[in-house]
Amino acid sequence: MAAVRFVAIGDSFTEGVGDDLPDGRVRGWADLVAQGWADSLTEPIQYANLAVRGKLIEPIIEQQLEPALALGPTHLSFNGGGNDMLRPRTSISHVSELFVHVVRRCREEGVQLIALSGANPSGQLPLRPLIQKRGDLLSAAVAQRLQPHPDVITAWNWPDRELATPGYWSDDRLHMNARGHHRVAARVLTALGQHAPTAWWSLPVLPDARSPRGVGYYAEYVGPWVKRRLTGTSSGDGREPKYGTWIEVAPAPGQGADTR
Repeated sequence: MAAVRFVAIGDSFTEGVGDDLPDGRVRGWADLVAQGWADSLTEPIQYANLAVRGKLIEPIIEQQLEPALALGPTHLSFNGGGNDMLRPRTSISHVSELFVHVVRRCREEGVQLIALSGANPSGQLPLRPLIQKRGDLLSAAVAQRLQPHPDVITAWNWPDRELATPGYWSDDRLHMNARGHHRVAARVLTALGQHAPTAWWSLPVLPDARSPRGVGYYAEYVGPWVKRRLTGTSSGDGREPKYGTWIEVAPAPGQGADTR
């Protein structure tokens, strides 16, 4: 088995929603990290991704953490709390405490933890000031909780002002597009001490896509989100992880080039 065994857990941010491939699958920063890591090492790595869109932080931990650790990884990435942040009664303190639980479990199992904060979508969303404030509080609380744990590898995306600009976001304004996911992947690879292609930090702006505005935006995106909240359902209900067990990621042909 490859020396690096990398498993990712989380919600839509880690699943890769917004970075849509032509065949309908989603890719995302974690897939890109796996490929970039293999390229940087010039050897295969093992990769699994248990993240499922729409999950709150408690279900992520309850449903994904122990199965991920049971795979015997060398590295585990964790992000959560983005969906909680959109709920009015979320406890910022409780969310940040759960990050410490993940730290403890990874340490007990001898697994290197990679902790991430999500990117900041507030500039494009309704209720921008509220989302910005809650995100700032959550990001600061998690960073403070992890400060006594210097062994944790961190990739803080929320404070990245460039990543918060519209060119890094998909039509729904809530999930990053391919440019955003590449920028996050570059940050994670750099935090790991691996080579991150320079171009990944800011790929060319994507061609203008259909981006509904006004009533159209609310009908296509906000309305279904509100309906799920009222009915207690999630966009991830019934979904299986895209990589629930190990897959091998080999170095890409011509790896090492800095033009991707």
